[in-house]
Amino acid sequence: MNDLRTLVVGTGPNGLAAAVALARAGCRVTAYEAHERIGGGMRSAELTLPGFVHDVCSAIHPMAVASPFFRTLPLERHGLEWIHPDAPLAHPFDDGTAALLERDITATGATLDRADARAWAELMAPFVDEWESLFDDALRPIIHLPRHPLLLARLGYHGLRGASRFVHGRFSGDRARALFGGIAAHSLVPLDHPPTAAIGLMLAIAGHAVGWPIARGGSQRIADALASLLRELGGEIVTGRKIHSLDELPPADAVLLDLTTRPALEVAHSRLPRCYRRRLARYRYGPGAFKIDWALSEPIPWKAPECRRAATVHLGGSFAEIAASTKAAWDGELDERPFVILAQPTLFDPTRAPTGRHTAWAYCHVPNGSTADLTHAIEAQVERFAPGFRDTILARSTRNTAEMERENPNQVGGEFNGGAETLFQFVFRPAIRIDPYSTPVAGLYLCSSSTPPGGGVHGMCGYNAARSALGWLEKNKSRTRGP
Repeated sequence: MNDLRTLVVGTGPNGLAAAVALARAGCRVTAYEAHERIGGGMRSAELTLPGFVHDVCSAIHPMAVASPFFRTLPLERHGLEWIHPDAPLAHPFDDGTAALLERDITATGATLDRADARAWAELMAPFVDEWESLFDDALRPIIHLPRHPLLLARLGYHGLRGASRFVHGRFSGDRARALFGGIAAHSLVPLDHPPTAAIGLMLAIAGHAVGWPIARGGSQRIADALASLLRELGGEIVTGRKIHSLDELPPADAVLLDLTTRPALEVAHSRLPRCYRRRLARYRYGPGAFKIDWALSEPIPWKAPECRRAATVHLGGSFAEIAASTKAAWDGELDERPFVILAQPTLFDPTRAPTGRHTAWAYCHVPNGSTADLTHAIEAQVERFAPGFRDTILARSTRNTAEMERENPNQVGGEFNGGAETLFQFVFRPAIRIDPYSTPVAGLYLCSSSTPPGGGVHGMCGYNAARSALGWLEKNKSRTRGP
């Protein structure tokens, strides 16, 4: 396919994955990025003080390590190094103890109530034993011929329900319910909605199977490694070039848009038929996020010392509290005690801060498009589980949903999952179509997190879209050029 020219708009994890997949197949590839730096949600920058490196969006990467596509790439040779904390996740409680998601299933059970230790092991062990097969199937489009149908059916049996119903049927104590609920809350969907249990299961299984690692030096290193590989394969990246319309692009055999539905509509509007435009316009985005980055004088002083073993800490107390917080954001309300997801990378990667200093990163869910300042609410939640935290703050940088969208237009209303993970959009993402990556325009494809399997740094939306485009190109070699 050396004579075929392909273009990718956007260099987030999916855009870079698509570009690499196309280049590996022999296509000539050019990727366009509006910012001067590539990466989308994988960028890192000095957001607070000189010498303090913060992840602009994504910080913890279980799905990148579990990704069927990324596992085939020599990213370590291109400078990517994974750091695994002692434990993937800590979930502290008000009594000064914490439940931990450990790599070892039995060790996880030791932080739960005795009855739930067995229930957790019986649930997780069959999936963890076959995690590669599970992720190979689960990160493909929902509608496909599975290679491991019984394993996928088992996941569906447990996962295609709300996390609330799931945890109350599976666990008897709140430690296990809260631990699982915090993981499922990464979906940004109320925990009584399906398929939040499936999202919680996938992230928990990944924690046991591959961990929740960080990239040494920051998430930017993932993007840089993918870009380095792309260039080695002959691909080209053009930065500082925002594409407002498909008409601005040079002739190409195929174009892949690493844009969520609203930006994609803006870029391709004139080419798309009205019925498809209406479908994309009905696509729903979920709650946004309010995010804080801190430069710290010392590590966070957790009441539960186990929290220092994990790079990720969930701050929400009980399952009921987490469920109430996720529902409030979904319903357009602000929660005074929001569920907070926090990362503390410098406990394990001292390259990100001056000697003896630290960084931390946290966000909570807020209504889509909210411009409210949740600084006090988030810091109060940290202080709740780590008295004296505020005394360690040297500087902070905050971003509301409008600022997040301005920085990255794919994050519509401050939402970073590419669209709400409702059951309908879990199955039909971004619209009802046999091939969810193709559009009615020949040679034009969507490859963002608005396509299956959705949000996360795994590159599978881009890889799957590239495979779809390559299949079309193979069948249409004699056609005139695409969009």
